[in-house]
Amino acid sequence: MSSGDRHHGPAVGHGLPSPAAAARPPAAAPARERDRADHGSGAPSVDRPLPVGHRSDPEPGLAALRHHGDVEATAGLLDFAVNVRLDAPPRWLRDRLAAGLADLGRYPSPAEDAATRSAVAARHGRPPEEVLVLNGAAECFALLPELRPRHAAVVHPSFTEPELALRQAGVPISRVVLSAADGYRLRPELVPADADLVVLGNPTNPTSVLHPAEVVRSLARPGRTLVVDEAFIDVVPGEAESLAGDGEVPGLVVVRSLTKTWALAGLRAGYALAAPALVARLAARRPHWPVGSLVHVAVQACCSPAAVAEAEAAAGDLAARRREMIEELTVFAALRVHQPASAPFLLLTVPDGAGVRRGLRQRGVAVRRCDTFPGLTEDHLRVAVRSAERTRLLCAALSDLLRDTRMS
Repeated sequence: MSSGDRHHGPAVGHGLPSPAAAARPPAAAPARERDRADHGSGAPSVDRPLPVGHRSDPEPGLAALRHHGDVEATAGLLDFAVNVRLDAPPRWLRDRLAAGLADLGRYPSPAEDAATRSAVAARHGRPPEEVLVLNGAAECFALLPELRPRHAAVVHPSFTEPELALRQAGVPISRVVLSAADGYRLRPELVPADADLVVLGNPTNPTSVLHPAEVVRSLARPGRTLVVDEAFIDVVPGEAESLAGDGEVPGLVVVRSLTKTWALAGLRAGYALAAPALVARLAARRPHWPVGSLVHVAVQACCSPAAVAEAEAAAGDLAARRREMIEELTVFAALRVHQPASAPFLLLTVPDGAGVRRGLRQRGVAVRRCDTFPGLTEDHLRVAVRSAERTRLLCAALSDLLRDTRMS
């Protein structure tokens, strides 16, 4: 799993516009040229807002923003493109879901939603009214236009669904593009002061960077909504740097996913944590029964103390496997692994990355292209952390390919 903003006007509460402001369409921002282009090798940059109704797609364009790793992982390929930890949910979770099939003849009830919110609230030490149960974390990004931001700042490189949803709603966007030369470190001073919505990931997809909680928290201010995509934080031991339990940060929305750790990509299960006013605003125009019964089953099960303990153990195992995988990949002189890494994937830089990706596909291996992420190029690839056995197959294909192309 797994992360835009606008000019702020009069606001009440946690970054919410006043009723009068909410009734007005977003104001168009004047078109401005980019301060400078950045493709992961120079200084950080900020792309200035495009006006509402602007029709020319800036790089990488809406089609690129819609691209995701599942498109790469076609049948028959060894999958390093998708960041789901397991091939299927664990047996205990499948048993819970199977038992829930008997209830599919009835509509999900308010009591069921209340029980799910209570399970999430207990897991994070928050009141149930600060929980919004979602059809996957991506649903929250589709709901962001409901906040009626006037100027959204999206920190990149990052998951592209938030920017896509905001652009499609006509929200002026500033891209805050972090630099490889700076380790893709979050630079709060780059975020436009007038942005009333800021979106970022932590840890960030695809750079695998974990930003300090204090730095993320520093982006909050009155009149601004701060959305933190924590789709991969449960693979960080101790969930270090998470803000999920912090209900005191004004305007904070934390988005969590169950897809990656529990292999629920086909079910779509997640939740958001925010002040009650923000939860109500996000949910205002959702349809009746927005979340199905099996999602309730999954969220309740995965928020249990036993599941949280299992996820923590898995996070430790993944961290060890990631360290081993970095060692296995750094033997290739032509290939650079971005470090430090904190997520279940690694960002690679390799000359002619597009050719390498095609060559790996011909050898039966799928990896994620990264030129669809703002700030990255065709020379960037993302690979999921996999078992030692599967990684050996990846390394064998890389060895064969880089030798053939005289790149090693």
